[in-house]
Amino acid sequence: MPSLPRARIGLLIVGLGIIAAPLDTAVNIAFPSITQAFDLQVQDIRWVVIAYVLTYASLMLVFGRLGDLLGYRRIFQLGLLVSAAGFFACSSAPTYRLLLLGRMLQGVGIALTLSCAPALAISLYGERDRTWVLGIYAAISAAGAALGPVIGGALVERASWPAVFWSRAPLVLAALALSWLIPTTAKLGSVRGFDAVGAALLVTWLSALLLVFAVGSELFGLTLPLGLALLALLAFAAFLIREARHPQPLIRLSLFRDANFTVMNAASIAVNLVAFGVLLLVPYYLARIANMDAAAGGIMLACGAGGMVIGSWLAGRLAGRVKIGRLALAGVVLNIAGLWTISTWAPATTLTVIGLSLLLQGVGLGLFQVAYADLVTATLPPEDRGVAGSLTILTRTIGVVGGATGLSAAFHIFETTALSAGAPAADAFLAGFQSTFFYAAAALALCLAMSMVRPRIWFERT
Repeated sequence: MPSLPRARIGLLIVGLGIIAAPLDTAVNIAFPSITQAFDLQVQDIRWVVIAYVLTYASLMLVFGRLGDLLGYRRIFQLGLLVSAAGFFACSSAPTYRLLLLGRMLQGVGIALTLSCAPALAISLYGERDRTWVLGIYAAISAAGAALGPVIGGALVERASWPAVFWSRAPLVLAALALSWLIPTTAKLGSVRGFDAVGAALLVTWLSALLLVFAVGSELFGLTLPLGLALLALLAFAAFLIREARHPQPLIRLSLFRDANFTVMNAASIAVNLVAFGVLLLVPYYLARIANMDAAAGGIMLACGAGGMVIGSWLAGRLAGRVKIGRLALAGVVLNIAGLWTISTWAPATTLTVIGLSLLLQGVGLGLFQVAYADLVTATLPPEDRGVAGSLTILTRTIGVVGGATGLSAAFHIFETTALSAGAPAADAFLAGFQSTFFYAAAALALCLAMSMVRPRIWFERT
């Protein structure tokens, strides 16, 4: 184990390298400027998100496995270099198609970086400090997500949309220059043991699965979504057969025979799915019902990210005294409570109540994410730490993509129903908003109740 000062320096360098990823929330603020610059329809801007998220989500587990085989620092450094190239490619793109290619390159870089960053951070400290390190890691990510819209708004106002990309390149390049100070971890294998066929099947499965949620039916009807769903199903089946027979699989499928492990991963998808409603719908409530401008709305929305920082810090502090499963349970309960309080917002709701609701939900999300990451890391052997970190990000991403599709569809149904009943536009929006959050909270509560068939998942995990 490195000396304490060196470990802290290494953790700071890892934090500097990863913060460019959560700062991507700055790109959302630049959407109107990008739309105008390339003369796009509003619905076309979604591909700026899809090109990025699809790329890094489908590659995360593959790169995590490579980190386990070749060393975490090496993959982390490569990710920083590719990320810098992606930022510059996006900021200098003369056409929308080249911007999307730049976003895909950025996704490759972020996948390389984040797949190994948690394992690299944990390797700097002893096992007894693992949860504390994961708490600091999650707090850095939450802080970046909170700062993204604030910084992005200022950059777009002063330097136009390319600034939300090139401004992050110095961060990753500085981390790359300093990364040589991070102690290296021993190589645990070689690329000869890497399952390339399994990796291709995994990427195909995840790409097709996420695209099912992303593509619309306006151009191809149901043909394209159904075709992608079939491709995802076939690739997944082939992946399972391949991994069951390969001597060095990307991820050991036997892990999922443990019901506790499977339920906890499913819980991560569910928690992140419903929690995405805050980022999806709350900005519209703040603008339409609370009559807040973009700057004030961004600050109010940051209460949720601030809560995540607090929750992540609390998880790290309490881990030695409270069983980690109970921390995860507390995170889910606080999430449910926060989502339910959001469902009660009305025109008369005070800013204090709005801020406390977002803070409560954020604390719950921070607690759960750190506890879940620690449980996954503890379940997998030390030589699979890259896969463990990648799995936590993958389940979160699947939840977010599912939330973007499912919650937006639910809101549209509720709002349309209210409009059909003769409600004014503002009242119909509020009805859709309240119903979406109420049923999101109820669905998560139902999932939690079903998991109580095996209560030791939450109460007996060390």
